[in-house]
Amino acid sequence: MGKKYSLFVFLLMLVLVLSACSKDDSASGDAGSDDGITEMTLKFSHVVAENTPKHQGALAMKEYIEKESDGKIKVEIYPNSSLFGDQDEYQNLVANNIQFIAPDLSKFVGNNPQFNMPSLPFLFANDEQAIEFWDGEKGQEILSSLTDDGVLGISMWPNGGKHLTNDERPIKEPADLKGLKFRTQGGQLLETIYKTLGAGSESIPFGELYTALDQGVVDGQENTFSNIESKKFHEVQKYMTVMNHTRVDYAIFTNTKFWDGLNDATKEIVEAGIAEGTKVARAEAKSLNDQAYEKLKESGSIEIIELTPEQVEEFRNALAPVYDEYRDVIGADVIDAALEISKK
Repeated sequence: MGKKYSLFVFLLMLVLVLSACSKDDSASGDAGSDDGITEMTLKFSHVVAENTPKHQGALAMKEYIEKESDGKIKVEIYPNSSLFGDQDEYQNLVANNIQFIAPDLSKFVGNNPQFNMPSLPFLFANDEQAIEFWDGEKGQEILSSLTDDGVLGISMWPNGGKHLTNDERPIKEPADLKGLKFRTQGGQLLETIYKTLGAGSESIPFGELYTALDQGVVDGQENTFSNIESKKFHEVQKYMTVMNHTRVDYAIFTNTKFWDGLNDATKEIVEAGIAEGTKVARAEAKSLNDQAYEKLKESGSIEIIELTPEQVEEFRNALAPVYDEYRDVIGADVIDAALEISKK
């Protein structure tokens, strides 16, 4: 009797444990076998501040998914490199420790040189042209090129044109960059740009950039108005040149095992949430950059140099050889598709 009772208790406990394991709500990618909405918690990690287009898009995505799933799907957002930084967010996405990241596209030039597109000098005049490219055939091919790593790019989120800040002197012509060192996001094309202009460059994680500028590790950096203002770079830089010479563009990336494991009902809500986040991020990009530019002017803490069309043309001509050098590296078909858009 005692042995039978012990066996019964053991079997009962085993059933309970197996039952609990089957209800695991983590976003492991294999929880979509039934037809209903799968309960799960999704983690979205990014490296910029809250008052940026990226974070506003992430919030819109979170709000939509949680509302439409009746709270069955939770979305946790980790801004400001609070969970993972530039150097380790991709590896953690591959490991499915997080389900979404929205990195600067130039971070992937080591995986595919076509991610250099936002860094081609003076290619896109505005967000609309960049969006048209990334929503088009060539852009979508590039975003889908990381599946061998288990990573899928879904949708481009713009940030905007980049501008130069530095702590040494006003920059009004190409010769003014000679001898200075600038922080870049990384990648050979950005290195080539600064080398062509007689300057040095160094890749520094975004979360460490303020300290690097403050301590003089580099003389300057390039970024959008919203990133410059939200991260207070103007507090440790004396000059800003309005350039719009290269861009910061992001994209939402997810883990393919997680993504392919979602059932139809769950994926429909998550996809719609990403679409909502994309709409908000794209709408907020120009608005927040315009607001940030006004705040930078009002701060009085940084001298702002606005280039004339003739000065911009001088920089454009100085950087024209970059296209010749990278035409075969990126692909003539890809660059030509972008140039067709930029000529409109």
